[in-house]
Amino acid sequence: MTHQWPSLKAMSFGLHPAFRLRGPSTFTQNPSVHPCHSRCTRSLSASLLPPYLTTMNEAFPDIQKIQFEGPKSRNPLAFKHYNADEVVGGKKMRDHLRFGVAYWHAMRNTLSDPFGGGTAQRPWDDGSSSVENAQRRVWACFEFMDKLGVDYYCWHDRDVAPELDTLAESNRAFDAVADELEKAQQQTGKKLLWGTACLFSHARYCQGAGTSPNAGVFAYAAAQVKKAMDVTHRLGGEGYTFWGGREGYATLWNTNMKRELDHLARLLHMAVDYKQKIGFTGQFYIEPKPREPSTHQYDSDSAACLNFLREYGLMDHFKLNIETNHATLAGHTMRHELQVAIAANALGSVDANTGDELIGWDTDQFPTDIYLTTEIMLEVLRMGGFTTGGLNFDAKCRRESFEPVDLFHAHIGGMDAFARGLKVANAIIEDGRFAAFIKSRYASFDTGIGAKIEKGEVGFEELEAHVLANGEPLLASGRQEMLENLVNDYL
Repeated sequence: MTHQWPSLKAMSFGLHPAFRLRGPSTFTQNPSVHPCHSRCTRSLSASLLPPYLTTMNEAFPDIQKIQFEGPKSRNPLAFKHYNADEVVGGKKMRDHLRFGVAYWHAMRNTLSDPFGGGTAQRPWDDGSSSVENAQRRVWACFEFMDKLGVDYYCWHDRDVAPELDTLAESNRAFDAVADELEKAQQQTGKKLLWGTACLFSHARYCQGAGTSPNAGVFAYAAAQVKKAMDVTHRLGGEGYTFWGGREGYATLWNTNMKRELDHLARLLHMAVDYKQKIGFTGQFYIEPKPREPSTHQYDSDSAACLNFLREYGLMDHFKLNIETNHATLAGHTMRHELQVAIAANALGSVDANTGDELIGWDTDQFPTDIYLTTEIMLEVLRMGGFTTGGLNFDAKCRRESFEPVDLFHAHIGGMDAFARGLKVANAIIEDGRFAAFIKSRYASFDTGIGAKIEKGEVGFEELEAHVLANGEPLLASGRQEMLENLVNDYL
């Protein structure tokens, strides 16, 4: 059996079949289609495809491999700053940045919002929940990564394969799509940065997964995590992420918070045990977010996650996957969240996006702010670089940007922004003025009474005697404005 790409005519002028054309400019969602949640250097020619897909056209036939053309280029489909093999600070850009494509956004997001259906044109996707459609989608994704020059991708289980009527059927579908993912990885050299289970979209998880008040739901979640870990391990995934979108509460009137937290910790301990049993050596991550869809999510920010991991004896097994938009929702800067994680030796990976501070929800926009990318890369470089994880573009095109080419524009912009941020951060470190200022600011703790404080050699009595003998301490200016001005010197 062979499979053809749907024609543009069949796709309502190229629109995803989930949305029928009704009149010249109005689109309505097709209720028979249930899209998943909104959340290479070789062409994928016919010789690279499995035999039953060899008649399939390219998903992006009009787009060539994206090249580095330098900052003077006027080509919107070219990198101006990201040069994968350029060495910065003794390491190639691709190795510093470790970019990843988020399967759920790039391949599955219909670009709907709370006020309207999706607009995304994805001609390679027939809108069905068939395994064949999911398998075709794999090759579209790997063609995209190949032409973009991204080495990694990430997925939820229900992004890559359909959820069917029973767990057994869903597992068989997952295995069938994993067969395609494995072939595509082998033929392109692309790698799985991390996998995860979608424990928030299905109605069974409306009251939580690991924190559900229903033991049967907890069991189903555990079974789904088990399978997602199996497939991640099979595909050589370098990590596995837990994001608890429903692991929280809507109201405390019906909630036993302590019991729910105990149950969530039990699920994670089971995952640790199973990881050891199957020999999976990838890193476990927890991804903080304060709310949405829950009123309060238990893993609300970096500090809350670290406290939870310490309380339940899980610190040795987990690091954090920090997302910019989640930091914003938590009332923190991204740099704050990174520093909290790094101070505990617990920064593992980054979901690279940004949010609109004027909108109170998770907008998952592509990062283009050079100050933001500089601050992120400064913290990553200061901790010695990524040892696990990378920069996964957990970001989606805007609803108005619905054509397939917009996926390239969005990712190119994000990659260029991080390339510039990397260079600026490296320049700041090599220049040394910020480090010297901070060292000088805390110099009183390097000797004398300050050194004794840090070493735990003095108590209240000794410090009282020190103040009585030395009088009022003299403060130096924090020089905030000078330092903020200095940042601009590197841009």
